[in-house]
Amino acid sequence: MDFLKNHIEALIFCSATPISENEIQNCLNEMFNTEVSMENISNSISELEDHYQKDESSFQVYKIGGGYQFLTKPAYQASIGILLKQQSKKRLSNSSLETLSIIAYKQPVTKGDIEQVRGVNCDYSVQKLLDKELVEIKGKQDAVGRPILYGTSEKFMDYFGINDLGELPTIKDFASTDNQIGEQASEETDS
Repeated sequence: MDFLKNHIEALIFCSATPISENEIQNCLNEMFNTEVSMENISNSISELEDHYQKDESSFQVYKIGGGYQFLTKPAYQASIGILLKQQSKKRLSNSSLETLSIIAYKQPVTKGDIEQVRGVNCDYSVQKLLDKELVEIKGKQDAVGRPILYGTSEKFMDYFGINDLGELPTIKDFASTDNQIGEQASEETDS
């Protein structure tokens, strides 16, 4: 029975979403080329639940969403929260920042539009920004090939501490009044 329990444990562990008893049974039936009873599956799952219920484990098997999934225990929420916060705050590369700024100011925008501004391929940067969930797909452009349109996400707002895109700095926020050639210089030459 441990053999069956270990396979069920592996299936639950590797499933990104809750896996149902029927899905487990289908996998095991194909794996062993025989019918595995639902009773054996249920008993194995119960043993796994009991095993991971103990304090020595930081996670356990939860029945959720019509299936089973490994989730961390609530007692470890604070440390996991810190890790996730640190991972999300990792610095972006210069190319990712350039790409993100183009998306933020020109959204919705296609990769072609971004590449036209940057002058280089931006596939890697866009994918990294999608992975970090700072950018999301906003739809498809009504043009030949129907290219994907990208825009910023809610996580972008959190990451940069703003509430809406209107809070993004403008060009005049970066303008320096020192060493400007402008109206004063032209007025002096007119006199």
